[in-house]
Amino acid sequence: MALFKAYDVRGTVPDELNPEVAYGIGRAIATFIGADCLAVGRDARAHSPELTEALVRGINDEGVDVYDLGLVATPMLYYAVGELGTGGGVMVTASHNPAEYNGFKVCRESAIPIGEDSGLREIESLCEARVAEPVNEKRGKVESRDIREGYVDHALSVGEGRGAFKVAMDCGNGMASVALEPLLKRLELDVEPLYFEPDGTFPNHEADPLKAENLEDVSAAVQRVGADFGVAFDGDGDRAVFVDENGRPIASDLMTGVMARRQLVHRPGGLVLYDLRSSRAVAEEVEAAGGVADLCRVGHSFVKAQMRETGAIFAGELSGHTYFRFANGLVADDAIAALVALLDVLAVEGKPLSQIVDPLRRYHASGEINRRVRDTAAVIEAVASERADAPEISRLDGLLVRYPDWWFNIRPSNTEPVLRLNLEADTEAKMVEERDRMLARIEELGA
Repeated sequence: MALFKAYDVRGTVPDELNPEVAYGIGRAIATFIGADCLAVGRDARAHSPELTEALVRGINDEGVDVYDLGLVATPMLYYAVGELGTGGGVMVTASHNPAEYNGFKVCRESAIPIGEDSGLREIESLCEARVAEPVNEKRGKVESRDIREGYVDHALSVGEGRGAFKVAMDCGNGMASVALEPLLKRLELDVEPLYFEPDGTFPNHEADPLKAENLEDVSAAVQRVGADFGVAFDGDGDRAVFVDENGRPIASDLMTGVMARRQLVHRPGGLVLYDLRSSRAVAEEVEAAGGVADLCRVGHSFVKAQMRETGAIFAGELSGHTYFRFANGLVADDAIAALVALLDVLAVEGKPLSQIVDPLRRYHASGEINRRVRDTAAVIEAVASERADAPEISRLDGLLVRYPDWWFNIRPSNTEPVLRLNLEADTEAKMVEERDRMLARIEELGA
């Protein structure tokens, strides 16, 4: 099914995803995970209630109980799986996608993600067969659970400093507000709220803070009320992008470097991961703070797996995902916790956010640039051959090539014949020169 992506299940409603399909996916998930109980949460899209009901019915028909969390942000589901000790969980959401989309994010025990390399394909193959089987004689039960207050303690655990800051917050009518409202009762913040009401039609703008146009409202609010900073969340609350007191957006890789300094105070000498599209400034900040920095692949399932394997204490991606190793051992991306982590930095360092971030803007990045090519693998191999004498080459994720004064990474898209280029250099002139040269070569090889 086209619904099954690299990291989740996602498609348009009702032509690709509908209650009948959701029921089959529920039975398949329950069979694959093989647990006695699963946690299920949902976002505020118009079709989420009926899809959730069908999904839960499918899980129950396999004899598996469900803890129904109701309306929650995705990090709250991850917390619930760990706290309630379930064998896994399902979040009914399409994250930042437009209103006509919906889907499922699936995880195992301890919120370990299930992606195409770790079970999603097997779940896909089980759907049709399970629907044809009789239901379990002992159907599962449904029990509602309210995990909001426990989640607040969980999110607050990532930082000690608080501070009485003025903050503009744009929830984009997504699910972040469900987690924020009980959290804000515990903080001394003066909040300028934007679009806190969950509304799955997203009437104000897309809940995707990676798009510059979706940051315009929070940037304007920061300047209008004189806020210390602003934050915009995505649709299901697992990603956030920050803006400084001048309303200037901050690249998420630089925020990884900023937050890592305080995370390393709490856990000295720890390992911090950063995705290989990130600025060199991130590793330099981590090492200057006494930590160990290492590269990781792009994608939440890969980052979390590497964190569990290596014992890393913290990680960040250019996409706005920020990952924590929580006190209970849970490894998860959490935009609400990222807000807490930033408050910790600001309270302790006592400087405006721009003054904290600006020193990290010491290199010049191209941003991610996409180019459609005929054969992504062939282009990558050709470029690798041409750059074989480079001082440093990595095939961790696509092709990463590093020189003393610049580097680039090209990666294939998971879903289409597109190459994604990220490039950084010591000077803007060098960045522009090498960027244009790389793009011309990619287009020539991929024609």
